[in-house]
Amino acid sequence: MGKTVLNTRPETDSGDLAIALQQRGYDVCCAPMLTIDFPPLPDEQPGLNLNGVQAVVFTSANGVRAFIRHCPRRDLPVMAVGDATATTAREAGFATVFSAGGDINDLAALIAQRLPANGGPIYHPAARKTAGDLGTLLASKGYVIDRQTLYEAHAATSLPPAIIDGLVHVAIDAVLFFSPRTAESFVKLVEHHNIQGAMTTVSAICLSPAVKDRLASLKWRRIAVAAQPTQESLLSELDNAIV
Repeated sequence: MGKTVLNTRPETDSGDLAIALQQRGYDVCCAPMLTIDFPPLPDEQPGLNLNGVQAVVFTSANGVRAFIRHCPRRDLPVMAVGDATATTAREAGFATVFSAGGDINDLAALIAQRLPANGGPIYHPAARKTAGDLGTLLASKGYVIDRQTLYEAHAATSLPPAIIDGLVHVAIDAVLFFSPRTAESFVKLVEHHNIQGAMTTVSAICLSPAVKDRLASLKWRRIAVAAQPTQESLLSELDNAIV
């Protein structure tokens, strides 16, 4: 295809995506909008408190990575937001893994379908900032979500010079956005570098409507949303958008 795509995902989540893009014939450049940090537990906390927990819920692959750094248990059933997160959980050794195949609303529905509200708390290893509040979504149904911050997602403070040059000189055809916070960080940096006008030649490909909403302040050549909140659906939308 000879088209160049900018990947904004954190490095921890970019391996399979880069391969999939290259297999489709795209040139790939990267500017992670978030850096993932896995801090140690406080000295007074020797491990994770999973007493009485009936399941673990992962809203990202980084949640899986954070959990396995601190806990050897793999016997608890896993509720995963999407297929990529579910795959990461299986690769980490979890045997019973269910995927919502979508977003946090789909995940809440999966939990309500698979787990009893009175079966005990559901442990949620998460970042300090998350896209949506799973506990609030399920509170009215009697579920208790024990959310603990196990990793941090730090926003990038600048765009690499090569990426700025590529955007300004129409060398980048599309930008991929997988999360609202990634999109929000990108918009801030575009405004910081004063290159808003360059986006009129670029297509924005979004995983969900919530991601698209964070990009509304910029004028794009085209802005498209994946039919389903999955990587494969997003890539299909990319193919349609920049042919």
